Amino acid sequence: MVRQMQMLNVIVIMGVAGSGKTTVGKLLAAKLEWKFADADDYHPAANVAKMSSGHALTDEDRTPWLQTLRANIEFWTSKNESTVLACSALKASYRKMLQPNDSVSVVYLKGDFDLVKKRLSERQGHFMKTTMLESQFQALEEPSDAVTVDASENPERIVDEICAKLSLI
Repeated sequence: MVRQMQMLNVIVIMGVAGSGKTTVGKLLAAKLEWKFADADDYHPAANVAKMSSGHALTDEDRTPWLQTLRANIEFWTSKNESTVLACSALKASYRKMLQPNDSVSVVYLKGDFDLVKKRLSERQGHFMKTTMLESQFQALEEPSDAVTVDASENPERIVDEICAKLSLI
């Protein structure tokens, strides 16, 4: 089993839709033998319906979702359930809400517009539409305090880089 960094219980993999959060998050969780959670699974039905119809969420729409995610993070950390959470966390205020303590680390999958647009256009059956990508980039406040990795890299290589940067290997 891979040793975990002292006090690190949750890794939030953040970035715009199509940056590879779920793919990388699942691979990272498997490598670390941690639980994986996708923030998309915690959206209220109204949010999913709104995004499915091609409309971007507002901060007001996101608040209950972020509160649910924070409650889950607090639960995971209180129970020492090491978890990788894939979550857009586009704004600094969102990330602050998702970091209730020092046991949460944020990893930013940084990708350019053309890369993620191509990935989104190849997706089947996901509620996020390519037409909404521009709003994601407009809302994005790039973190200065997160581990940043290039989203265009091979997912396995990204996982190795995250592990190295967080001293998990």
